[in-house]
Amino acid sequence: MAAKDQVKALVFDVFGTVVDWRGSAIRELTAFGSARGLSHDWAQFADDWRGLYQPAMEEVRSGRREFTILDMLHRESLIKLLDKYAIKGLADHEVEHLNTIWHRLD
Repeated sequence: MAAKDQVKALVFDVFGTVVDWRGSAIRELTAFGSARGLSHDWAQFADDWRGLYQPAMEEVRSGRREFTILDMLHRESLIKLLDKYAIKGLADHEVEHLNTIWHRLD
């Protein structure tokens, strides 16, 4: 049997290559902020948010934390950043809208 006949799957990680997470997040954060009169460095906010991903995942991977869905990890990181950037007074549905930016990536 040829090696090619033994291949069961080819898997590619396309996040950040085919998926424009950064541009999508910046665009959505900028629109969200503009609609509410919030002026921040949304590119830095997006980078900070993404920067919290690996540490949050490591807590789960290492077993220090039970399995937690990614939406919850993103939300916890978002709450930290809202505090860091002094963004206050958002309704729960507004926080949820921001948190689901990761569902609407180009």
